[in-house]
Formats: sequence, C-alpha cells, structure tokens
Amino acid sequence: MSDKKIKLPKWLEERHSKLWEKFGNSSFRMEEAVELLSKDSGVEKEEVAVVLSELRKAGWVKVELDPEDARKRIYKLKSKGNIIKDELTLKEGKLSRSDIETILKKAADLIRTRVDYKFILVLLFLKQISDKWDMEYERAYKEALEDGLSVDEATDEASQLSFHDFDLPKNYHWKNLRSDVENLPENFSNALKTIADRNPQLKDVIDTFDFVEFTSSRENAEILRQLVELFSEKKLHHVDPDILGDSYEWILRYFAPQKAKEGEVYTPREVIKLLVEILDPKPGESVYDPASASNGMLIISYSHVKDNYGKEEAEKLFLYGQEVNQKTLALGTMNLYIHDIKNAQTAMGDTLLYPKFKEGDGIKDFDVVIANPPWNLDGFSEETLKKGEFWRERFPYGFVNKQSADWAWIQHMLASAKDDNGRVGVIIDNGALFRGGKEKKIRTGIFKDDLIDCVILLTEKLFYNTSAAGAIIVFNKNKPKNMKGKVLFINASEEFEKHPEVRKLNILSNENINKIVDIYHKFDDVDGFARVVSREEIEKNEYNLYVPLYASPKEEMEEINIPREWSELKELEDELHLIEKKIEGYIEEVL
Repeated sequence: MSDKKIKLPKWLEERHSKLWEKFGNSSFRMEEAVELLSKDSGVEKEEVAVVLSELRKAGWVKVELDPEDARKRIYKLKSKGNIIKDELTLKEGKLSRSDIETILKKAADLIRTRVDYKFILVLLFLKQISDKWDMEYERAYKEALEDGLSVDEATDEASQLSFHDFDLPKNYHWKNLRSDVENLPENFSNALKTIADRNPQLKDVIDTFDFVEFTSSRENAEILRQLVELFSEKKLHHVDPDILGDSYEWILRYFAPQKAKEGEVYTPREVIKLLVEILDPKPGESVYDPASASNGMLIISYSHVKDNYGKEEAEKLFLYGQEVNQKTLALGTMNLYIHDIKNAQTAMGDTLLYPKFKEGDGIKDFDVVIANPPWNLDGFSEETLKKGEFWRERFPYGFVNKQSADWAWIQHMLASAKDDNGRVGVIIDNGALFRGGKEKKIRTGIFKDDLIDCVILLTEKLFYNTSAAGAIIVFNKNKPKNMKGKVLFINASEEFEKHPEVRKLNILSNENINKIVDIYHKFDDVDGFARVVSREEIEKNEYNLYVPLYASPKEEMEEINIPREWSELKELEDELHLIEKKIEGYIEEVL
C-alpha cells in the first residue's frame, strides 16, 4: 500500500516524512517542529506554521489542544498507510465526468436562451466551495472528537479558517440557502456579497452577480428554484478538479454560439492548445495573457506543464491575466478556482491604456505572452494611445489607425516579453498580415528586427463569432541561429475536422495540432504545406505576410479520359435536344 501515489506537493510530503521520522505517532509541539525543520531543512518559523497548516488542511496531521496551555496546539501525524486508506475511501464517492455533464445539460436545457448562462457558472462555483467546506469540516470534526475534544470544542475547532480554503459563514452554506425557498434571490445575492467581503480573493468576482435582478420576473424565480434543486442532487466535494474544470468549460463552449451574436468571444480550446504547444511554457516560467477573458490561455498553459512535467512542476508556473470586462474577469477567476489553479494573478483594466502588471518604472516582462485579442478593435488612434501608460515603451514601431488595434496589441505583447527568451503567440485577423498604411509600417519595423518566427494560416469556420480564417503569428525575442533572417509559413487551411456538435463549424483534431506543431519545431519545408522563406523574398513582397503568397496546398490534377468524356457530352446533347422538342410542343399547344 505504501507505493500508492498520494496527491500532495513534493515539498510538503518531504516535510511530513521528516516529521514522521522524528515523531512517528507521538505528539509534538510547534517549537519542536521548528527546531527539527530549521536544523535539517533550513525552514524558518513562519514557514513551519504554513507547513503544519497545509498538512492539517490535507488531513495529514491531527491537531488537539495543549493540556498545559489551552492557547496552544499539539500535533500528531497520520501515517502514510492511514492517509492512503482515507484517499481510497474518498475516491469511492467521486462523481464521474458524465455525472457532472448530465447535471449541466439539464441546467442548460432549463435556462435555454431565457436568462444569462453565467448564473449557472456562479451556482456551480458556490455549490462546489460549499460542498468542499462541508467535507473539510466533517474530516476536522471527526479528528477532533477522536482526539478527545468535546462536541462543542470539536465544532469550534473544525470551523477554524485554517482547515478551509474559503471563509464561508454557516448561514450561507448551500443547504441553508436552499432551505429558504421563498427568499432564494435575496439570500443568494447576500451570500455572494458576504463571502466576497470575507475572502479578498473573491472580491469583485462572485459579488458582481445579482440574483435579485436575475429573478425580476416570476418565470426566472422559478428557474432559479429549479436550478438550485438540480445542483442539490449531487455533492461536488469529491469531483476531480480536471473533471469539474472541463464541465465549467463545457458551459462556456455550449453557449458560445449564442453569446457570439452578442459580441462575446470564446476562443476554441483546440486553437489555444495549438498555440500553447508551439510556445511550450516550462516549469518556473511566467505566462501572460493581456486579453484573458475566461482564462483559457492560462489554464491550458498550466495543463500543458502538468501533462509534461507533473502537477508539482505546474505549481511553479506563474500565470498572469488582464481583462477589461468585469463580469468576464469574474468568470475567468472562478474558472481558475474550479480548475484548482492557485498560482495565477488576474487584474481588471484596459490593457492598451492601463497595463496592470508593472515592475520598477515600466511594465513587467514575461517568458511567454499569449493572447487572442479582439480582432480589429477600433478607437485606439495615436491620440488615444498616448493618453495611456508607458506608451513610448510599448509602441516603439508606431501607432495604428483608429479602425484596427491589431498591431497595437502585438506591440504591447512584444514589449511584455523578456529580451533573453521571450516567446509571443497571437491569434489575429488575416488582414493584419497584409494591410497597408500605418499597419504596414509597424509590420515592416518588427520584421526588420527579425522578431517574426512563424506565420500560420488556420482553416475557416473555427471561431464562433466569425466564419473568417484566422492566423497565428509567433514571435521570438531570441531566435536560434538556424532561424535568423527567415520566417516559416505554414498553410493549415486544410487541417480540420467537422465540428461534432455545431453543424457550421470546424475544429482542429489532435492529429491536425500535432502535424502543425511538428512542422513548426522542425522548421523545414513541406511541399504545399510549409515553407521557410528568406528575408529577401519577403522584402520583395513589400513585407506582406499573407501565407498563401509563400505556401499553398497543391491542387490535385484529375486525369481526363477524353473518349469517355466526349461520349458523355454527346449523350447530354441528345437529352437536351429531346427536352427542347418537348418544350416546343407544349408551346404550340398553348398557342
């Protein structure tokens, strides 16, 4: 049983092992733990408090009152055997992906297009943190009773914030909110505001949603009641974060076609996956999305590192995102929590005018900068951009016209990338590759500085808000020697499969993604699909980066059987002659 894998950060498991070697099943005090860990591992006193708090949250250590001083605690470790046993017991109660999706499909069918789908996501989030709080409480309460505390003492002990991720007042737990059917809207609105006040990380996140406004009609009040009952069917505390996160994404994707008509942009996750695979973020690096929306870029970057290096290494990835729309930012923040991603910082604000991540006297720089900014965003002329912060640093190649901010976004992203190893990937409108005027001037300057690594033409009908084919531009602040003075053009216009759910859309399959990524890393020619183009050829084309100029799929030539084609043509002519005779006869009868 000891070889079973236990999910806990390696550094924390190592601290547990050190303590277990010294104390085993015996009780110990904080001072003893400080003495041991500071001597063996150089851990400061404050860090030891964090270690014990995290071990207690995970259920790896029991805590009881110190009989000599009731203001202090005595700690007692759980053996790894007991920990594994508890883990296996918990797994028996876990919900599957299909269990969660069944609930969400019912919720989606319930609201249809009558009310905003975002309220489903808020309810999902609130139900999950409430169920998790209950699970943490039950575990701590049981341990307190086992340690000899009275019922009242155990109740008080298990309610301590150190056992929980969020400070959740008892009267705003899901079961208590649900029980007061007559006042559901008011109670849910008050719960969101109170929880946000008591948890600074949720301020301006969950409290931006108003259930009183939501239920201004009697019909919506009934929908809320049914949604609450639907989410009450199952406990969400044992759901794997990946499954719960995918379910959250399912709702975003399900309503994307409808919301696209209202101007909301949802970037297909397979397109993000393609871009992340190309940029290849690694443990210890930072990833920044200046137009973060639902945080898909950050979440998939985290998943990329977790899949390739493990969860512990993914925790060493530093994630940053900025979004201008408060409610979209709130959805994105909840999306991170649902995915159990805690190493992320998000901020609200207009990135082109007021970038929020700063360092010293300028903007912060990152290893990877990745985004799908709003295409052809208008209103950002030179006069407007000069009203923003750090404009000289961020727009060194010039200013865009007020009709499209595409190359303003790109310049900001380049300015945000580290000089030594910064990689930038942007999903953009194809027009940005060839439009003239101010955009051509900016494009030319960036090209001459040899920052453009690769340009990829995507297939059409990938996006929910437009049928147009988008493009990906990859930039590199430190191009390898074999890539200097060259640009790789990939024409992936024929790389797609039909969308399984939305008739008019296409998707990128894993095979499509792998093919594109493989060619990118090889940086080589593939007839009709990819071509490495010299600086001189692009200069001759006046810095036009439109992919079909450089790489186009071969048109298959069909062999023509001339005798057979001639015979079929004669047959068609004979049929046409007979039809003409019939029509002439009908005309004569009428006349």
